[in-house]
Amino acid sequence: MNREQFNDYLLSKPGASVDYPFDTVTPVYKVAGKMFALMGEYQGVARVNLKCEPEEALALRDIFEAVTPGYHMNKRHWNSVLLNDSVPEGELQRMADNSYNLVLDSLPKYKQQQLLGSLQDSSQQ
Repeated sequence: MNREQFNDYLLSKPGASVDYPFDTVTPVYKVAGKMFALMGEYQGVARVNLKCEPEEALALRDIFEAVTPGYHMNKRHWNSVLLNDSVPEGELQRMADNSYNLVLDSLPKYKQQQLLGSLQDSSQQ
């Protein structure tokens, strides 16, 4: 999965948006204003930072050479993943879904309900 495909996947998540708070080339993906992914480059290869449960973060680092502690992030809760085709597409999507869901689940219930309500309203139109 290349950078553009992964960008599209991240933005397909309900309520996802992209922002460029650091510069014009480093997209930050958010849900309800909270970051769930950040994309950059490492030695010319796209890299994405994704939130993860601490135990799973360690396991993924052991399984995949392309998964390392989150670059410029809390290394306990974030992994950096090189988009170099060494991690299967389905696993990348699962990691992105997990990151999104961790952030969504951390939102106050009223924000979760607002997000889900606005999504239901737009799907009914």
